[in-house]
Amino acid sequence: MLIKNIVIENSAEITDIRIKDGKFERISKDISPLSGEEVIDCKGCMALPPFVESHVHLDTCLTAGDPCWNLSGTLFEGIECWAKRKEKLSKKDIKERAGKAIRMQASNGVQFVRTHVDVTDPTLIAIEAMLELKQDLKDIVDIQIVAFPQEGIMSYPNGEKLMENAVKMGADCIGAIPHFEFTREYSVESLNFIMKLAEKHNKLVDVHCDEIDDEASRGLETLACRAYEYGMGEMVTASHTTAMHSYNNAYVSKLFRLLKMSKINFVSNPLVNTHLQGRMDTYPKRRGVTRVKELLEAGINVSFGHDDIFDPWYPLGTGNMRDVLHMGLHVCQMMGYEEILNSYKLITHNGAKTLHLSNYGIKEGNPADFIVLNADNFYNALNEKAAVLYSYRKGKLIASETPSIKKVLF
Repeated sequence: MLIKNIVIENSAEITDIRIKDGKFERISKDISPLSGEEVIDCKGCMALPPFVESHVHLDTCLTAGDPCWNLSGTLFEGIECWAKRKEKLSKKDIKERAGKAIRMQASNGVQFVRTHVDVTDPTLIAIEAMLELKQDLKDIVDIQIVAFPQEGIMSYPNGEKLMENAVKMGADCIGAIPHFEFTREYSVESLNFIMKLAEKHNKLVDVHCDEIDDEASRGLETLACRAYEYGMGEMVTASHTTAMHSYNNAYVSKLFRLLKMSKINFVSNPLVNTHLQGRMDTYPKRRGVTRVKELLEAGINVSFGHDDIFDPWYPLGTGNMRDVLHMGLHVCQMMGYEEILNSYKLITHNGAKTLHLSNYGIKEGNPADFIVLNADNFYNALNEKAAVLYSYRKGKLIASETPSIKKVLF
């Protein structure tokens, strides 16, 4: 197959791409078609590597209002609502909802997903269901599963054993939720436990870290310190870290030295955290999103995630990563032209680094995974909500969209 007249990322140069045996065989200008070769003329539209969903909860998706709505809009009422919903979980229920959400994501150009799956359940049914779905949908999307202790590790009955069992079942990544543990001591103990477990089984780590407005919540320093000590930094991710929004600047200055030394990744979830955080404030109200701009300026890897799609913590969502990005650029005050133009990296390359992906990107020899947006650069694509014209996975078309035609009758 030959893709003609394409702009790769924001290069501004028209080029061609030949795909053979599911890989990018040749990328250069003016490639002549072979006899009988399928040719697609993209007419100056842009190609990007597929979008990466760095942080989502597929086991909880599409459950908002069932059995009750989160009326306060708080994180902790969301956890209470989910505890009730867990009572009627079944493998069929999880696979149907998650499968629907994944297809929504795929239609929006997502091909790589890291999903956190609740393991504070003696049956571990959600992990079992998601492992099956991972295999079922491998031709559409790569799913990376995090064993996530929604109700804590040290604070939940047999929490440590459940985490160990989830890893044995095949979880790709190990999680924690230190700010939800009963005590500061439990918080530190939980992080020590998962880092040892990850090292033992050579697993990635992704922690729901300090997702709270409490500036005294300091799980991040412990996680970064352990990542540095274990030499696992690039395998470790701190998700949310919204307490950093409330840290005093003197402490942050000290903390950033450790963060840079540790080489850990960060995931920010701007849609959900602008909704959940600052709930105990009157005015002024905190935005409650971590210090994305400062982290990036310090050379620290940051990607964006959806977090929740129509569930007890977030009552909206269609799996479109550009909605996440649009909100993130606003609340993080990253609205300069160059910042917007290159912001796609927060949901592509930076996410790929977070997920520890290899052979990602539009390069000769890599798998032919890419999307085509109906715009000539990403600034225009984001501003105009450009359609994902094509989504190819290993050279096979998995989703397409025909742009709508609007008529102005005046």
